[in-house]
Amino acid sequence: MGHQLCIVFLCGWLFLNNFAHGARQSQDIKCGACRALVDEMDWAISQVDPKKMIQTGSFRINPDGSQSVKEVPLARSEGNLLELMEEVCERMKDYGERVDPVTNRKTYVRHTSRDGTSLDLSDVSLDTRVSSSLKFACETIVEQNEDEIIEFFAHEIENVKDRLCSQRTDLCDHALKIPHDEL
Repeated sequence: MGHQLCIVFLCGWLFLNNFAHGARQSQDIKCGACRALVDEMDWAISQVDPKKMIQTGSFRINPDGSQSVKEVPLARSEGNLLELMEEVCERMKDYGERVDPVTNRKTYVRHTSRDGTSLDLSDVSLDTRVSSSLKFACETIVEQNEDEIIEFFAHEIENVKDRLCSQRTDLCDHALKIPHDEL
C-alpha cells in the first residue's frame, strides 16, 4: 500500500510539474509573439515617410458648410495599421528561440537582420516549430486584440511592449523582467 501511494504521489507530482512547465512554455511563446509583434510593427511604421499624410474623417459637408476632415500621418493611420497587421505575423519566421540558462525562460530574437549586419546567434535555436508556434500565437493576438493594437500604434506611446503585452493583455508575466531591447 505504501509503494502504491508513493507511486500515485510521484505520478501526480510529475503530471503537475509537466502541466506547469507546459503552461509556462505557452506563456513564454505568447509573450514572445506579442513582443515580436510590437517590434515588427514599430519597424514597419518607421519605414513609412513621416511627411506622408492622409485625410481621415467624413467628407460630407456639414450644415454650416464645413467638413469633418483632418490630416494624420499615413504611418499611424488606421488603414496603414490594419495593412501592417495583415502581414506582421509572417515575419515570425525571422525569429529564433533563446533559453536563459539560469531561469530556463524562453525569449525570442530575430535571427535575420533587417540591414544585413551579422547577428550573434550562438545561443539561439532555429526551429520551424518555434517560428510556426510564434506565427500562430501572433495571429491569435492580432485577431483578439486588433482594437488595442491600433489604439497603441495610432499614437506614439512609450513602452508599448510593456503596456500592450503585460498591462493590457496579460500575455506577459508582470514579474518577468525582459529588457526593452531584448528583441
